[in-house]
This record gives sequence, C-alpha cells and structure tokens, in this order.
Amino acid sequence: MKIHGGQNLGKFRSVPAAAGRYDAPIIFEKSAFATEVGAALAVTPNGARVLSSLGFSFERARACQIKTWNSLLGIDLKCVGSNDLSKAERMFGAAAWAVHRIDLHSELLRLATATDVGDSKPAVLRLSSQVIEATPAGWVTIFDGSKHQADLIIGADGLHSILCESAAPVENQKPSPSGMSAFRFLIDTQTLLDDEHLTTMLNKKSPDDAAILIDPTEKVLERHIMWYPCRKITSGEVQNFVGIHPTQPADYEDGESPGESSYHLPAGSIASNVLNSPSAPSTDMKKLMVEEFGHFDPGIIRVINKSMHVKRWPLYVHQPLPTWHNGRIVLIGDAAHPMLPFGGQGSNQAMEDAAALGHLLTNVTDPAAIEKRLWLFEKVRKNRATRVQILSKARVGREKEVEEELKAYAEPAGSPVTICDKYCEHL
Repeated sequence: MKIHGGQNLGKFRSVPAAAGRYDAPIIFEKSAFATEVGAALAVTPNGARVLSSLGFSFERARACQIKTWNSLLGIDLKCVGSNDLSKAERMFGAAAWAVHRIDLHSELLRLATATDVGDSKPAVLRLSSQVIEATPAGWVTIFDGSKHQADLIIGADGLHSILCESAAPVENQKPSPSGMSAFRFLIDTQTLLDDEHLTTMLNKKSPDDAAILIDPTEKVLERHIMWYPCRKITSGEVQNFVGIHPTQPADYEDGESPGESSYHLPAGSIASNVLNSPSAPSTDMKKLMVEEFGHFDPGIIRVINKSMHVKRWPLYVHQPLPTWHNGRIVLIGDAAHPMLPFGGQGSNQAMEDAAALGHLLTNVTDPAAIEKRLWLFEKVRKNRATRVQILSKARVGREKEVEEELKAYAEPAGSPVTICDKYCEHL
C-alpha cells in the first residue's frame, strides 16, 4: 500500500495490513516538515467519533472543546443567537472541538507510526517525497525519479491533488469563483487578555467560546468573522480568526492553498512555536482586512491591528467528481470532494472517508479484491460527501437554494430531499 499526502496520515492506521498480508503502509509526504505551518480547524462530532475510535487523544492534541456557539452582530457584538454544544457528546456520540492543524497532525503522526497501537503495522513516513505521477496499475513515481509499486494508492493530497487526474480524469472542469474570499490570522489569547481596551469586548465573547460575527448590512453575498480558540492548556491559548467577505479585484492566493496557509509570528509568542514561514505582505493584508471590516466593533478592529500575520485567498466552488477511483488509485478528503469552509466539514469528511475505507479493507487478503472494495467505498461515501460538498456552498439559512442539486445524490436514489423552512429560519 502507498499513501500520497500527509493531510490524513494518522487516519490511515484505520486502513490495516490485513492479517499481516501487506507490508506496512508507506506515506509519501511532499514537505520536509522543516517548518510547521497551518491554521485551525473544527472537529465536529462525526469526525471526533472517527478519531476517538483510533485512540486519538484530544488532550494530547491540546484541542479546545467548544461548548457554546454564539451568533453576534459584528457591529456591536450583541448576541442574537446561541447554541449549547455542551450536550453534543450525549446527543451525537462525541463532543465538538477546535484544534490547531499542527497539533492534530502531530497526534495523527503518533498514531500512524506507533508500534504499540492495535494489530496493524506502523506506517513508514517518507519526507521530501513529492509524488508526480501514479498509474491505475499501481505504480507511483516520486520527484527524484524513483518508482514504487503498490496494491493500493490512496491520494490524500488535498485540493490541488496530483492524483486526481489519474483517478478521475475530467476535461474542462475548472473551479468557479464563489464571489467570496477569506482572511485568516491567529493571535495569542494572552495578547487579548493583557489589553485593557479589549476588556469590554471579552466580556461579550469569552475566549473559550466559538462565535460567528455577522454583518447585517451584507444582503447579497456574505461578510462575517469566525472566531474560536484552537490550542488549549488551561484556557484557549491561541485564537483563530477567519474573515469571509465579498471578493475584491485585488484578492489573490498569496502563493498558498486554502486551508494550508502558513503564518509567521515573532519569537516569544506562543503561536510562534507552532507557526513559522517566510514573510509575506502581512501589513497590506492587515490594512485590507481593517478596511473590509472597518464598520465592525472597535474591539475587533483592535484585534486585527494586533495580529502579526494576515493571509487572504479567494474561495472557489468545485463541482463533484464523477468518480473517486480508477484501478488501484482512490482519492479521499479534499482530493475527492473539495468544499467551501462553510459548515466546517472539509477535514471531518476526510476522517469519515478514511474510516469507511479502513473498514471495507479489513481482512482483505487478496489484492485482486481491492478494486471491488473501492467500488463499495464509493457506494458508501460518495453521495453523502457530495451532499455535504454541495451544502458547503449555501449560506446559513439559505440551504434551500441548493435543494435541487442535492436531489441528484439522494439516498435511496429518487427519494425527496427537503430542507425544512423552520430549520432555515431558526438558523
């Protein structure tokens, strides 16, 4: 078995070497992990259940449990709605979490390579091993020219997947602009607590809660800021901010992929221990973010001005792929179903993919049976993940706008798909 891409490396412990039949999984990772990059993400109960089944430790990953999700008016931080998530574990089987991508990655790496976890063989991680090609027959070519053969190739290489062309070749299917872009930055919690001018703001929004700061003046597209803690010891140690706004002509990706943006913070800050990258035009991005959200509460503007590195990228809509596998190649996660960040399901759907694939490959001892299992994997996962992908395009309360698209992926086929009006109104 060969695995391309490190985004989901820990979850491949759920893809077992059945009864010792297969060699240990090999993970080809493009980066050298010389610097730690990334941002925060939400682990919702569906993803948390998968991680817990693998022995994932949220405590070791320094994740922050999200017990309250508030909707605040951005202009004055008045609370207009609140969701109690403290009962999520009882209702859905797992709590809701926020975690820094690097802490999540470190714990998954521990699980993937540990020698004392379950009966499966520990994965072998090969750094600086960029895959440039793979064939349905099971051959993988690395950037250095070396070739490797595998019974199964799992493409977990994200939004700009190299393997997508081999697994699901589609002509002229390019992503389309969503009309929205995203700013993102991290800031130490203590920086906020030490500023006496932010006391009033923090009394309205605790650093331990998650909140969406909505803009009631934007009626056509969307403008809001997501704010939640993402790294915890005794309290939220690092805060994550994401500012969604209508795309401007000057927007650009800044050389980064969505979800993979890196940040450079000064030595001595807590965040600098987990975030490090070459410098970028942060001052310009900060100025643009202040201009975009200048009518928000003065405390929010003060936080933006205190941030050390702001990134921005445009958001694109990707159409569902016709298939996720071809021969011995299978795609999972963003490589299979890239989605917009609304709903926070990108990483969680990747976790579901890995769990389903692992379950379907359990006790498979004949390589010839793998392709049949990949067909089953698509049957189990494709419609559900595609529905989530489509829903990621819809703004909160406007889910009915994609109702017709969802019908093509209904289960069972032909069954009605109805978005409850009262549900949308509540949201």
